Amino acid sequence: MKLKSTDFLKSKSLEARGWILDILNCVEEIKKQSFTLDELYAFENKLKIKYPNNNHIKDKIRQQLQFLRDKGLIEFNGRGNYRKIEI
Repeated sequence: MKLKSTDFLKSKSLEARGWILDILNCVEEIKKQSFTLDELYAFENKLKIKYPNNNHIKDKIRQQLQFLRDKGLIEFNGRGNYRKIEI
């Protein structure tokens, strides 16, 4: 699957880019077109290792999903359900 352009990352700080890319990578690891918030929460421990000072990983996951939705890379279908948007 090929996602839409990520040119918007150029204007983000290094840490912000890191989170966005990490969540995008988690989304890509889910091999289905549609996925749930709980499936992304399964990456919490992996992200906690990468960001040990962040005690709000699930909040950050939701924040990044909202950002990716607003940028048109994923679609929110309600009740924790999402869909990848292909170009």
